[in-house]
Amino acid sequence: MKVYITQQIPEITEKMLRELGHEVDVNQQNKILSKQELITVLKAKPYDGVVCLLTNTIDGEVFDAVPTAKIFANYAVGYNNIDVVEANKRGIIVTNTPGALTDAVAEHTVALIMSVARRVVESDKYLREGKFKGWEPLGFLGLDMKGKTVGILGAGRIGFRVGQILHKGFDMNVIYYDVKRNEMFEKDLDAKYFESLEELLKVSDIVSVHVPLLDSTKHLINKERLQMMKKTAYLVNTSRGPVVDETALVEALKNGVIAGAGLDVFENEPALAPDLADLSNIVITPHIASATVHARNEMATLVAQNIIDFLEGKVPANKVIA
Repeated sequence: MKVYITQQIPEITEKMLRELGHEVDVNQQNKILSKQELITVLKAKPYDGVVCLLTNTIDGEVFDAVPTAKIFANYAVGYNNIDVVEANKRGIIVTNTPGALTDAVAEHTVALIMSVARRVVESDKYLREGKFKGWEPLGFLGLDMKGKTVGILGAGRIGFRVGQILHKGFDMNVIYYDVKRNEMFEKDLDAKYFESLEELLKVSDIVSVHVPLLDSTKHLINKERLQMMKKTAYLVNTSRGPVVDETALVEALKNGVIAGAGLDVFENEPALAPDLADLSNIVITPHIASATVHARNEMATLVAQNIIDFLEGKVPANKVIA
């Protein structure tokens, strides 16, 4: 069978497929293909499967370009880049990589929380610029974690792991909001469920976002909801950029509506909202929350296994249902 990989990922995927005799082509340019470039590449051969990334828009036009491909394996947990409804209509399987990056993303989330709340990046810059003249009793005062409240938006694997680290490691109180309750949150983390997002925002010292990008979650955090947060609170987003209205966040940070923010994802990646990068009360990282050797290799293994299972006539374990 013939498989195309849209960008270079850990070689495990290619190796697993080749060991079973499948032909694998990889985009060797190590750049993100535009949709038109991808369509042109996919028309070149009768590929049976495609490994794609969040940076690839996969829709009806792409499906038309390679009608022989009946599986699109996304190298990611999220799959908002793929028109899953259209895929299902055409009998095309879509898969993702859940679980492989849970710990990595959760740990990076906590790193962002600590970095912005303890003003690590801000004070690092201050020191490097030669401004440090000695210990200052009022210098770079931040937020201590113990006894504070973290509000988690999205009660999935990653949200749970973040809550677990903060509750058991930092003695923080956990509250959460989701479309449905999660008994594991309440049993293992002694977490309180909030039916109202607005009420959760009002009492949280840290708000950590872990929801998928859907029509209902785009700009879930907007100007009005930012104004509901405490002035001393911090917002951290490692889910999807458009969940937060980035322009509204910039204004909120400029005007002291909230104390600070940590972002690993952005509304219009790779572009940033104007003035975002100039703010001192935000820590930003270039979509690297899952960037550990273990996590990325596990994702590559899952991607390969999803395709192998499909090509062998099995239902992939990580099939996405629209």
